[in-house]
Amino acid sequence: MPEEGVPLTPKANLLTTEEILTLARLFVKEGIDKIRLTGGEPLIRPDVVDIVAQLQRLEGLRTIGVTTNGINLARLLPQLQKAGLSAINISLDTLVPAKFEFIVRRKGFHKVMEGIHKAIELGYNPVKVNCVVMRGLNEDELLDFAALTEGLPLDVRFIEYMPFDGNKWNFKKMVSYKEMLDTIRQQWPELEKLPEEESSTAKAFKIPGFQGQISFITSMSEHFCGTCNRLRITADGNLKVCLFGNSEVSLRDHLRAGASEQELLRIIGAAVGRKKRQHAELFLMFHDSPPANPSISSWDPLHVQGLRPRMRMSFSSQMVTLWKGCRVPQALLLAQQRLGSGCFQRHYTSHADSDANSKCLSPGSWAPAAPSGPQLTSEQLTHVDSEGRAAMVDVGRKPDTERVAVASAVVLLGPVAFKLVQQNQLKKGDALVVAQLAGIQAAKVTSQLIPLCHHVALSHVQVQLELDSTRHAVRIQASCRARGPTGVEMEALTSAAVAALSLYDMCKAVSRDIVLEEIKLISKTGGQRGDFHRA
Repeated sequence: MPEEGVPLTPKANLLTTEEILTLARLFVKEGIDKIRLTGGEPLIRPDVVDIVAQLQRLEGLRTIGVTTNGINLARLLPQLQKAGLSAINISLDTLVPAKFEFIVRRKGFHKVMEGIHKAIELGYNPVKVNCVVMRGLNEDELLDFAALTEGLPLDVRFIEYMPFDGNKWNFKKMVSYKEMLDTIRQQWPELEKLPEEESSTAKAFKIPGFQGQISFITSMSEHFCGTCNRLRITADGNLKVCLFGNSEVSLRDHLRAGASEQELLRIIGAAVGRKKRQHAELFLMFHDSPPANPSISSWDPLHVQGLRPRMRMSFSSQMVTLWKGCRVPQALLLAQQRLGSGCFQRHYTSHADSDANSKCLSPGSWAPAAPSGPQLTSEQLTHVDSEGRAAMVDVGRKPDTERVAVASAVVLLGPVAFKLVQQNQLKKGDALVVAQLAGIQAAKVTSQLIPLCHHVALSHVQVQLELDSTRHAVRIQASCRARGPTGVEMEALTSAAVAALSLYDMCKAVSRDIVLEEIKLISKTGGQRGDFHRA
């Protein structure tokens, strides 16, 4: 759920019960044999049980499913089952209650788990659990989710993070199917691939001896658009032939204008005829360079069957235009030229392909800052090479030792924001819990945020927040532990800093007169340069 919430569609714009059933009858008559009620959240509709009961009477409809957040499932499922509900998908992205509240913006984790167990109790098999995997948020729970299938008849479906309006999609957040599979195989090497069903969106696997199974929905890394047989109708009556596409046709408006069954079928047929072979606008995200010749590449739209020549031409032209508009290849080329020039240059610009405002600093134009603090760790910067260029330190020959680091930060909130945090009355939710989670997540992804940091397999992260009523402040202390060849002070500092930033974000609606200060390393132990303890 976006932190600002979502705008609610006026009730008059939503399909009525009768309009839903009219469209359902039309589609089933034309060969649709499965209907799934999804959302948003379908179980908040007061007529949902009645809709299921009416759908169950349609001749030719084999399956009625529901995808739900599970909050109301335990209460409604006995009625839904009696009405004819035959399949259940439950969305659940974490098994940590505090993290659940952070993602969903509300409490309810235990209600979701109650709904899952109620579905099993009533004989649904499998109960499908949908988990969208996001780097830095829940990829560390892959094994915990997979372990659920040992004693429960679940199909845990790991879904690649997909871009939708409002979810602030970022390619770096996506964990690919191959990476997820490798992680699970390291724990269970005996993992078996199951046969794929026709038109299935999921790649299914089973751990021998486990009751349930796991699946992967690879919408991004290995799309299944070519075999997709799904159509979607939004709550306000728009037909979508592709979940990613912006193109929609309002069946509601035609229904309310008195369109005949034949007219509706003609409109639906035209929309389906425009369905593309793949969600083309996402193609750029998975290639390091543009296709050498778009007209003969493996995704060539000219080879799509059933599209008119004019449509094929438009599709191909769109792809080429997208490649020309993408700055990444050009930016990479510029970077390569700069790094290969032998001259150390530092560029500051807000545009990846613009040199207009760049400032260049030669090695002679700057001098090392004067040492500060109780201990000087080195007379040389370790992250530049002999020619003054940025370089990653090689830690391959360094011995593994136990590393611990503690960092701190202070957030001066002011009296108004401090009181709301103290009494847990912020509209956004529990600021201290969110900041604590943010600090833990930040420690785990430090190497993705700080370019020359090594990835560290942390064995422990702890973030503590303490209220200081005399200063109207929150004191943050983050500690990180790992065993390896490199220290964890950057992880501790990143953790404290991001926890502080999250507190600011939670409180900024109340006051922007908030100060972040005293972000500093308190101590570090382990490593060849010895320990550090701030006086």
